[in-house]
Amino acid sequence: MEEKTFKTLNGTGALNIVLGVIGIVAGVAGGVLLIISGAKLLSRKSKMLF
Repeated sequence: MEEKTFKTLNGTGALNIVLGVIGIVAGVAGGVLLIISGAKLLSRKSKMLF
């Protein structure tokens, strides 16, 4: 009985680590894309008319 509980908890911990890494990678990628798009907007600021 204890082995089944241990295996379940071990699998859950591994899944949480994988999901955490995926979340961090997605956050960094999103941040980089936001910085790039902001830099493009700043570089084209003089060409925009409102």
